Amino acid sequence: MSKLIALYKQPEDPAAFDQAYFETHLPLIDKVPGLQSKQVTRFTRTLVGDGYYLMAEMHFADVDALKAAMKSPEMAAAGENLDSFAKGLYSLLFAEDAG
Repeated sequence: MSKLIALYKQPEDPAAFDQAYFETHLPLIDKVPGLQSKQVTRFTRTLVGDGYYLMAEMHFADVDALKAAMKSPEMAAAGENLDSFAKGLYSLLFAEDAG
């Protein structure tokens, strides 16, 4: 299984971020072709290192499905939406289960 992971830094206005993220952005992500499932985690405490606000894991069957999704118009729309409220706050990473 391949994953697209998004890590989000602490926003200046968490309530506004949450509203945009959960009410607008995630419905756009749900339309991305090949997406099998997603999970959003809210971090509650940072013990060591850089702190993050949220992590989103988007699961795809394999790296080819993930690459195709990244090139889709649906992902482009989701990316434009994300930049409208979170530009500079996120990192995107490709990942594979290691175990």
